[in-house]
Amino acid sequence: MKYNFVKELLTRLKDAQDIENAKRMQAYMKTEQFFYGVNSPKRRQIFKEVKKNFKIQTQEEYQKIILELWEGKSREEMYFALDVAESNKKFITLEAFPFFEKLVFTATNWDTLDWICSKLISPLILKNRNLEKTLEVWSESKNFWVRRASILAHLKHREETNTEFLSKIILKLAHEKEFFIRKAIGWVLREYSYSDSNWVIEFVKTHEEILSGLSKREALKRIKS
Repeated sequence: MKYNFVKELLTRLKDAQDIENAKRMQAYMKTEQFFYGVNSPKRRQIFKEVKKNFKIQTQEEYQKIILELWEGKSREEMYFALDVAESNKKFITLEAFPFFEKLVFTATNWDTLDWICSKLISPLILKNRNLEKTLEVWSESKNFWVRRASILAHLKHREETNTEFLSKIILKLAHEKEFFIRKAIGWVLREYSYSDSNWVIEFVKTHEEILSGLSKREALKRIKS
């Protein structure tokens, strides 16, 4: 079944190819990776139509299908891999965490990494706090995308955010000049501000000299003065 499912997705993807749009998408993502030029609404439509005829039965099959798509030549195949990962929620389990970690390690830009963090890693961290030690390891990675993941894994925790641990990760990385790290710090603080704006205001104030201007602006963006 695995091969038929993937084959049908690729057939539909090729049929929807738009060369001019592919050039625009490639330029936007600043990558040499191949694109078919299929935008998100059309890709989601294709996935929905193909998925209704197939049912993934096991964790092993789930991971194999995702990996086959993830390692495909096009960016859209990577997006399909993430569509598969999210839509089969019963397989987003502690058992799958090492596999999701591999996706984090092989993601090469924000479009895939951020999705993995918010949809796959974040809910598992929330349910399994012992995984926070893994985020601490990620925060020391030589790969800045992995370090970014150690921050964004806190997204969507809302009132259940472990602010002590989040603070530890942010302060460890706050000195960095990398744009995507600074942006991630601001983003995760802004998201938490919807749950506790006073905490975010106080955190930014306390660490004003450490946080970058970008991180501070992003953190306070949605807080009404």
